[in-house]
Amino acid sequence: MAFSRTFTATSLLLSLVLLHMAEAHQTMSYGATTPTPLPQPIDCGVACEGRCKLSSRPRLCKRACGSCCAVCKCVPPGTAGNHDSCPCYAKLTTHNNIPKCP
Repeated sequence: MAFSRTFTATSLLLSLVLLHMAEAHQTMSYGATTPTPLPQPIDCGVACEGRCKLSSRPRLCKRACGSCCAVCKCVPPGTAGNHDSCPCYAKLTTHNNIPKCP
């Protein structure tokens, strides 16, 4: 019984050491992963000006767009649609579950 426990513990320890060595070898072979660059800050005023230039109510559009941009840090290109390029912008809704962002 004691031999079985010792064997199991030794096997587990050996497996962990081998796993650690394999990970270290992979890091040395491929290099450490580089951190992803931080996204560039967006000028919400300029982005919303372009987004709302064809709106029938530009002031309301800019106000809604500005609050969405402040939360999401992005504005979809063009004057309408293109929500797939900024998913956060498309998910924001009002209290009545109406899309908030123009």
